[in-house]
Amino acid sequence: MEHLDKGGVAFFAGGTGHPYFSTDTTTTLMAIEIEADVILLAKAVDGVYDSDPKVNPAAVKYDEISIEEVIDKRLAVMDLTASIMCMENRMPMMVFGLNEKDSIVNTVRGSFTGTKITV
Repeated sequence: MEHLDKGGVAFFAGGTGHPYFSTDTTTTLMAIEIEADVILLAKAVDGVYDSDPKVNPAAVKYDEISIEEVIDKRLAVMDLTASIMCMENRMPMMVFGLNEKDSIVNTVRGSFTGTKITV
């Protein structure tokens, strides 16, 4: 926590070791526990879309969307349990492409091209 108090960034990896809980749920639990400002969520796609862009070439990317819309539309950002936890705990997210060059560094530095999920 001392590192975070000095403005550092924490990376969490792995799961809880319990069945039925995804790494998304673990991420959300940890973010809430440490009172993070935001979850930076690196995914296989470069943001949140109205449908799967790998299946639908006409899928539309959101620049910004509320967590309520993500839940209502059942958009596959993260598992439903984690999404509801984010909504209930007012935890915003920034979703971006993991496979883009320097995507994590660029996002931390403020050069964000993914989707902002508001609460």
